[in-house]
Amino acid sequence: MTLHKWSLLTVLFSLAVLSAASAQTADTLFSQAKSTARAQHKNVLMVFSASWCGPCKLYERFLEDPQMKPITEKAFIVQRIDVGEMPNDSKHADTPGGVALRTSLGASGTNEPGFPFIIITDPSGQPIVNSYRNGDTKDNIGYPAIPKEFDWYIEMLKRGAPALTPTDLAATHTWLQNHSPHAAH
Repeated sequence: MTLHKWSLLTVLFSLAVLSAASAQTADTLFSQAKSTARAQHKNVLMVFSASWCGPCKLYERFLEDPQMKPITEKAFIVQRIDVGEMPNDSKHADTPGGVALRTSLGASGTNEPGFPFIIITDPSGQPIVNSYRNGDTKDNIGYPAIPKEFDWYIEMLKRGAPALTPTDLAATHTWLQNHSPHAAH
């Protein structure tokens, strides 16, 4: 093996080790989000999702949409936590401690709540509301795709985002309706 190839392999191995060592825990990510939320006088929007999850991708599209992102960021520090990744997936892994954090913040510990699972907390980390519709642990709205889910998501925002105006809430509701996988296009 030439010196150049050996050097390249050494660098690649070192980067892989550093990447694995720098994987942050869910508790660390949540602590950082809470700190930022306190400093910016916002709440925390925790999104527990998985890379393979279709509704999670829809929710991510919603959060990143040019119309929705400023509304979301007006009220929240968004923190994504990976849970439910497939054990044989070499490209994706659960955020260490993600499932335990999700459970400690109110997800049912007895069965998988579904994806995405959304929790709004205050800046100290106390849960305000989550995506279990009306508190029913068998009814996680995930990505809001039908009218009863739109309504619960708006209720979540009313409870967890006092900075949002009626205009913001109406724009959010309309966006969800117009982008629903069930909408007539």
